[in-house]
Amino acid sequence: MAEKKLWKGNEALAEGAIRAGCRFFAGYPITPQNEVPEYMSWRLPQVGGAFLQSESEVAAINTVYGAAATGVRCMTSSSSPGISLKQEGISYAAGADLPIFIGNVMRGGPGLGNIAGAQGDYWQATRGGGHGDYRTFVMAPNGVNEMANFPHKCFEVSFKYRIPSMVLADGIIGQMMEPVEFKNPEVDVKTLKEPEWALGKCEGRAKRIVKSYDLREGYLEVMVNERVKRYKQIEQNEVMYEEKMIEDADIVMVAYGTAARISSAALKIAREKGLKVGLFRPITLWPFPKARLAELGNRVKKFVAVEMSLGQMVEDVQLSLNGKSQVYLHAKPGASIITAEEVVKTLESISKKEAKEYAAVK
Repeated sequence: MAEKKLWKGNEALAEGAIRAGCRFFAGYPITPQNEVPEYMSWRLPQVGGAFLQSESEVAAINTVYGAAATGVRCMTSSSSPGISLKQEGISYAAGADLPIFIGNVMRGGPGLGNIAGAQGDYWQATRGGGHGDYRTFVMAPNGVNEMANFPHKCFEVSFKYRIPSMVLADGIIGQMMEPVEFKNPEVDVKTLKEPEWALGKCEGRAKRIVKSYDLREGYLEVMVNERVKRYKQIEQNEVMYEEKMIEDADIVMVAYGTAARISSAALKIAREKGLKVGLFRPITLWPFPKARLAELGNRVKKFVAVEMSLGQMVEDVQLSLNGKSQVYLHAKPGASIITAEEVVKTLESISKKEAKEYAAVK
């Protein structure tokens, strides 16, 4: 086993991207993700890459669009309102089938909000976020180790299916420090073949065009439908999740990121109190692990979505279960941190309600 070293979340994300073959980064400062571009600014030149601090978020995403068109592994990062500014460019990249990698270290919103960690960007990330019919592959780390290792998977999926990918973390994970083990072999960029669509060397080959539109009548529909076929393949092949103590659970919490860490602590407390509680953690937020949740809904009749927002992921939980089970929500917006004890109180309330309902039926 490789030696573990202490890393800050944002720096682990940046190093993980470089080890996954990233050789170009363009971004603009915003808290709480500033360590990502800061790290990239000195680390990328060491590996023969290029770093650009753009004059704005809009400039950054469009610069990355151009870099991605050449087939290079490239990245941008920001936090919540900065991602909003990049959304048009992300939509264009999706329309051009370009494999860009995005890091979003979420802060409180809407608007300027504050600089504390939150989870209010779920809808933005999992619904594409920009205009038009498209998707973004989204992974949600629950700690620094996953921040370090998820870029490898994001680049893999991006290039395999020609889709933008995103690590959706929050300011707490971005700023915390934990032991990290980089699990994936470091990518040797010299061995990477130029994609057949890339605007690289043009000598001896047919002309290539990268574009996000086709104005001929009916052709946009064809482009979108061809892209949807790849989206369906992603839904079949790339879903990831984690389960804890699900086997005998009467109540299952569903949470991601920092909320999942808190829910894991609540799980331990609840079990000590005799409550049969489990935890389901979506690792891919899109594609959401709806098939597995639906399967669990055949047995478990109580689910609790735990979120650091007003409640956004809860809608995907409800859609997955499709009325099979009752879905509750423990939500805390405004970049306020949930405590495990608060979650346990919610679980106890649901459990007592269940007991009363059972007694009434009896």
